[in-house]
Amino acid sequence: MTTRTAETSPIIYARLTGLLLLLLVVVGPFSQLYVPSTLIVPGDATATADNIRASESLFLSGIVGQSVVFLTEIVLTVLLYVLLRPVSRTLALVAAFARLALAIIQGINLLPYFIALLLLSSAGYLTVFEPDQLDALVLLFLNAHGYGVFIWQLFFGFHLLVLGYLIYKSGYFPRILGILMVLGSLGYLLDSYGNILLPNYEEIFGVIVGVTAVIGELPFFLWLAIKGVNVERYNERAQQLR
Repeated sequence: MTTRTAETSPIIYARLTGLLLLLLVVVGPFSQLYVPSTLIVPGDATATADNIRASESLFLSGIVGQSVVFLTEIVLTVLLYVLLRPVSRTLALVAAFARLALAIIQGINLLPYFIALLLLSSAGYLTVFEPDQLDALVLLFLNAHGYGVFIWQLFFGFHLLVLGYLIYKSGYFPRILGILMVLGSLGYLLDSYGNILLPNYEEIFGVIVGVTAVIGELPFFLWLAIKGVNVERYNERAQQLR
């Protein structure tokens, strides 16, 4: 019975991880890219505020989607640690803490969205502000949320860098998946640092991170969901670590 559990558990962890990662592929772009790009008009506070007033349900769905993302990230932190600790407990912990940190920042980064909703709520205490001032404050907090994204991407890029190394050294995942993951990590790091240092090139950095994310991350997600993990090699590495 014990042997059977040792043989099947890595497969279960791997496929569950793959399915959750593929869930993020759907929910993440919708809540973090589609909703903001649909409602936020760069530089136009009034148009942005009007869009949110007219499509508040879409705005709220973006908040729900982002909450699903960071709650799922907490589960993935544990699952990826279990899958990669046979390679190196220390580095697996480093990767886990980096992913947990990004999940925490993603949660905190929802506060500007809620503040924007409060500013648009027509509450009596807001009458001290002129309508244009309220609209400007809404756009200010939405822009602050955008910079919050660059912060959690730094943690994510670092996480993927360590994760890629662990995948490459594992022996129970194809090495190419680790190399591609490192490529994906560089895309996130470039997007964050690029937007901080050279904000005028935001669109170029956005294209780079989009391409490297698909090329770098998606193959690993699909491998986990479809192939799982080489159980024999996983167990060998696990035994060596004891």
